[in-house]
Amino acid sequence: MPWYTGVATYAIIWGLVMFMVLPWGVRRIDPEDLGDMDDHGAPENPRILFKAGVTTLAAAVIFGLVYLVIASGVISFRV
Repeated sequence: MPWYTGVATYAIIWGLVMFMVLPWGVRRIDPEDLGDMDDHGAPENPRILFKAGVTTLAAAVIFGLVYLVIASGVISFRV
């Protein structure tokens, strides 16, 4: 697998995993604490850096598995 295919594959896996991790632990802001310009669906504490770290580790593990399957020849993209 060329390096640019690996980077593209990792980026796709990372984006998919991020969308799976984003809803973890989301709590909405209490209606009493809302200001004039606050959104009712905004999370109270989104913890984006934590979720990005979890996503990076999970995507690395998944990419490693995908790479092993492709490199072992179990799945071949060559005709």
